[in-house]
Amino acid sequence: MRIASWNVNSIRARLEHLTGWLGRVSPDVLCIQETKVEDSRFPEEVLADAGYRAQFFGQKSYNGVAIAARMGLALEDVKRNLDGDDADAPRRLMACTVEGVRVINVYVPNGQAVGTPAFAYKLAWLSRLRLELAAHCKPEDPLLLCGDFNVAPEPIDVHNPQKWEGQVLFHPDERAALRDVIAWGLCDGFRRFHPEPGHYTWWDYRLSGFRRNQGLRIDHALMTPSLAERATDVWIDKEPRKLDRPSDHAPIVVDFTL
Repeated sequence: MRIASWNVNSIRARLEHLTGWLGRVSPDVLCIQETKVEDSRFPEEVLADAGYRAQFFGQKSYNGVAIAARMGLALEDVKRNLDGDDADAPRRLMACTVEGVRVINVYVPNGQAVGTPAFAYKLAWLSRLRLELAAHCKPEDPLLLCGDFNVAPEPIDVHNPQKWEGQVLFHPDERAALRDVIAWGLCDGFRRFHPEPGHYTWWDYRLSGFRRNQGLRIDHALMTPSLAERATDVWIDKEPRKLDRPSDHAPIVVDFTL
């Protein structure tokens, strides 16, 4: 089975990229972040033509998450947003169960700048995510927590850690908050297969960041031990980042046996 995660940075702007990628990589399930579209305008029919049925949870211009599954696969027990979020809360989380695996798709707040209310909100959101896991899941169950976390966990995940140290995306408080989420009972799926440096999922549009491979690994596939035992690879697909007017993120793909 193949489950992927991709921050598309506007599903309507990257719709051709998305459908082409689905045809090439053929994931069974795709978790999408930053759809940036209200539910009434989500391109449900286009995805159906590509062979996928989607559950979506979006808003105009910002945020938004969706989970698309190949026709014939049921997305069960769908949950939207964190416990305690009201109807007007930013739409950042969607969870479902597919083929016995609990899949949680997140778009963690960016945080904007250290010391701002947005940064405090990011830390609080990660803390609430940890509580969400404790309230609804068990570490012994097969679970995949994936998406854009907007946090690079370690110096190896940053092209220039000295430059980024203390900044948003690589601040010690963010990294500690992410470690706390992982400590619930998860492992970093990508690093199980690829311990070497130089792997990133996000590159700034400016200063030829992608061409020079000056990026950060901020998109993650975190999994419980029972799912990690079944994983055969976790990999980053850089091909969509080479397209004209791409998302600034690359998809991360998890392959495992049922």
